[in-house]
Amino acid sequence: MTFAYLNTTWFALIGLLWAGYLFLEGFDFGVAIVAPFISSDETDRRICLNSVGPVWDGNEVWLLVAGGATFAAFPLWYARLFNGFYLALFLVLVALIVRGVSFEYRNKVDDPRWRKSWDVANFVGSLIPAVIWGVAFTDFVHGVPIVNGYYTGGLWGALHPIALLGGAASLAVFVTHGALFLSLKTDGPISERARRLAPRSGVVAAGALLVTVLWLAVSDHPHVVGTLPGLVPLLFGLFSVAAVGSAALVARSGRVGWAFIATGLAIVAAMGAVFARMFPAVLTASNGAANTVTIAQAASQHNTLVVMTVVAACFTPFVLAYQGWTYWVFRQRLARPEPARRPGSEVEAPASVGGTGTNPVSSASGAHG
Repeated sequence: MTFAYLNTTWFALIGLLWAGYLFLEGFDFGVAIVAPFISSDETDRRICLNSVGPVWDGNEVWLLVAGGATFAAFPLWYARLFNGFYLALFLVLVALIVRGVSFEYRNKVDDPRWRKSWDVANFVGSLIPAVIWGVAFTDFVHGVPIVNGYYTGGLWGALHPIALLGGAASLAVFVTHGALFLSLKTDGPISERARRLAPRSGVVAAGALLVTVLWLAVSDHPHVVGTLPGLVPLLFGLFSVAAVGSAALVARSGRVGWAFIATGLAIVAAMGAVFARMFPAVLTASNGAANTVTIAQAASQHNTLVVMTVVAACFTPFVLAYQGWTYWVFRQRLARPEPARRPGSEVEAPASVGGTGTNPVSSASGAHG
């Protein structure tokens, strides 16, 4: 296996890791964002959080692996990202920390104001990365000003109109993805409300994504030796748009499972478009091809990539098997607890949401309930 081939392989694998992360974490973000709008009471909010409670931290492992693979395979790329985009990455890190803490601390105190505060933290901690990832990857495709290998635009320089549109598109896609997951994972009124939301957000997502794809397709792109024909990323992008639009139509007809698969394919195809458009660059310069940082410039030595390939081949199946097992164990749907009858009375009283036993609202969340 040649050195150049290994470089390209690891560039593609990192793209696949990002696709896996955004597919899985995308519905986590979406559930947290839609929960305040489709929850009618505390029980509904508990169901929303518990739908992702057992899996959200496992989904974030994909981000850690993507970051670690970038650091090992392309150390220059990793260094340039953290040097030029450190404030944006810091905001994402803080948001993810706050979000993680909200799952653990929300029910530590039996106080509505305490729970409300952590609900807001969970919402904001999901909203920020859902937008920033879209902004960042749009910037990587469109190109950013690079001088001597360093991005020089700062945080505000990354927030130009097309990048903001990409952030809005990613947010809408994640909202649709999360609403569909919640409809699949729950029963009763909350599932129906989530299903009704998905087609509306899906139409918005498809429209925003289509404009973003076409805008990037017609924008200037520095020509670097080895650049793929523009039709390749365009086809990936249009497939992503079609998948989101199909999800909206299919969800309207009630086939939520197929709609969820469609939004997942849309996310994977969108990342395919990003990495196909970037190739063979890891940082595309908007101020000329000579300033672009390429895969060959950023890659580690050949021996490092060989060792990484062997390690990945050995351990990746175990990681996938463990995560698949987790989803299988917590595959049951969540529903509101059945009302409990008061002794000696025909009047029914609701069962405690925080109870134990077989109450699916509390039992399905594991340590996060």
